[in-house]
Amino acid sequence: MSVDGWNTLLVLGGIRSGKSEFAESVVADAPTVRYVATAPEGDPEDTEWATRLAAHRARRPGSWTTEETAADPGRLAEVIATAGPNETLLVDDLGGWVTVLLDPAHQPADDTATIAELAAAVRASAARLVLVSPEVGLSLVPTTPLGRAFTDALGATNRAVAEACDAVALVVAGQTAWLKPAAAPAQAVPAQAAPAQAGAGQAGPAQANAPQAAPAQAGVPDEALPEVLTPTAPPVPAPAPAAVGPADWAAPTMALPMVATGLVIQPGMELPMPDDYTGPQAVDRLATLDIPGAGLGVLERVVGFAAATQGTATPTPWGSVRVLLLHGDHEGGASAGAVPGESARRARQARAGKGPLARLAAENGASLQVVETPTSAPIEEGPALGGEEVEAALRYGWRLAEQAADAGVQLLVLAACGAGTETAAAAVLAATAGAEPPAVLGRVVTEHGEFDDAAWMVRCAAVRDALHRTRRSAREAKDVLAELGGGDVAVATGVLLGATARRVPVLLDGPVGVAAGMVSRDLAGQARHWCLLPDHGGRPGVRLAADVLGLTPLLDLRLDLGEGATALAALPLLRSALSLAAGLPVHPALGGGDDEDFTEPEPAGPGPASTGPEPDFTEPEPAGPGPATTGPEPDFTEPEPAGPGPTTVGPDEPVAPGRRAD
Repeated sequence: MSVDGWNTLLVLGGIRSGKSEFAESVVADAPTVRYVATAPEGDPEDTEWATRLAAHRARRPGSWTTEETAADPGRLAEVIATAGPNETLLVDDLGGWVTVLLDPAHQPADDTATIAELAAAVRASAARLVLVSPEVGLSLVPTTPLGRAFTDALGATNRAVAEACDAVALVVAGQTAWLKPAAAPAQAVPAQAAPAQAGAGQAGPAQANAPQAAPAQAGVPDEALPEVLTPTAPPVPAPAPAAVGPADWAAPTMALPMVATGLVIQPGMELPMPDDYTGPQAVDRLATLDIPGAGLGVLERVVGFAAATQGTATPTPWGSVRVLLLHGDHEGGASAGAVPGESARRARQARAGKGPLARLAAENGASLQVVETPTSAPIEEGPALGGEEVEAALRYGWRLAEQAADAGVQLLVLAACGAGTETAAAAVLAATAGAEPPAVLGRVVTEHGEFDDAAWMVRCAAVRDALHRTRRSAREAKDVLAELGGGDVAVATGVLLGATARRVPVLLDGPVGVAAGMVSRDLAGQARHWCLLPDHGGRPGVRLAADVLGLTPLLDLRLDLGEGATALAALPLLRSALSLAAGLPVHPALGGGDDEDFTEPEPAGPGPASTGPEPDFTEPEPAGPGPATTGPEPDFTEPEPAGPGPTTVGPDEPVAPGRRAD
């Protein structure tokens, strides 16, 4: 949809204000829309009214379905209450509904109770719901009893429905003003700072699926986000590790203040999709550029991905990049073989600007944010997280993505460090993709670089027991996160959803990122289209998830430097491909210009010497037998060739380098 983050929306406006057109544009990119028509057919001889209805019908796409409720005013509340979470409803409009409600054919009736019933249905709606209504309260009080009854009833309806809706917009002379929630820069859905986004839609309200924010949960504070570090690479390699201090690598900056959004994340959310047209256009454009050889190869997919997410056929390299390092341990058998305290040391190391991830971030000019996630309980014994903790972790991840988008970040790199993260990801894959745990769980490597097969068997047993314990549980997204995924996977899922809502692409690298991608499918299927997987890292679980998500890895580096490091190592190559795609001209054969200052060098094959002007220097004469050349004395003497033969190809003409005299 054009406006993201709400579930129910009321669109108010005067006659011919453009309210219906705006409401239709809001749901224009929904796969299917059920159009609920409330107005009666009217007098058959009223051609002007029939023309209005015909114009409304003509604007509706063929994929929309229409449902009439004019015969029974109570039918509207029933339609709204029974709509499912994956449906999108457009009700146009409440003025026609009030007209039918006040019709003498439906009297006597309790109009107040009917309006309250409608508001209750709107408040409890699981569907994406847009209602259109005329705003008549700005005109004079009607002089007739029926007119006053209509305006009073419509005013009461608008108040009740506006209170029940998550968002309210007022359209005046074709211009939209958001009345609920109050507009705020951090709550809008702006376009990217990179090239213009085609079809980004109108700025809308915040992610406001609930009127109030839920309370903060333990381990996932709602009041503050972690600081953002800006690693700085040293100008020259340090001679010894002791010469590089924390101050040389990390410069903390203030975290941006965030406003609690009261976001409710639920299955079937309709978030933005990348542009379907600019991606193929950018790839087709590569065939016209002045590129030698076969071109960019598999990196063409990077160009297509960047073009689709930036909304332009000429994408530019990502400028501002942020790495989100999620740190959270998993207790029990999931962390068998892990060195106690090692993940916490890695997190502290990253905060200090040390270690592979921070150094690679510095080389790429990327900021780094270390995020503490809740510790997950043993999955073989019970849920990894409570239900409320999962909700808070999802919102927290969404807010991290919002903070990055508000700071102008154009690309997120999702990374994780924690004991047992690969085991939790394997459990998620087994639950969502039907995989066997041993097939997706990589071998355990000790700190000395040796395989610990006993620890691997303990991890497999933990996943097996967890799956057996939850065999009768629902496999919905939040249930999987609570029972198996834990805190880091839940926060990562929120990051993917928030980045999708704000049109920020994400580089995945490792088990936690792809596990979050698997879970996000049930919450918002659009999220996977904003993700790019540079490398599978040789991990079987990542390979399986990539296949399910349709993410073809670009490289096969097989680096093992921690989750996120491979993505940063590949980032310069991805940027180079985008730089070439954006900067190279069209091939001269296709109408592009050519560099007139460039002179083609003379081929080195046999033939007469060139007839051009005398060169600035004279080739020294070889030391073999034959007449001497008439040129000036050279500054150095060419060593004598090892075989006999003439030294010139003509009178007074020296032998050119690389040529053989006949």
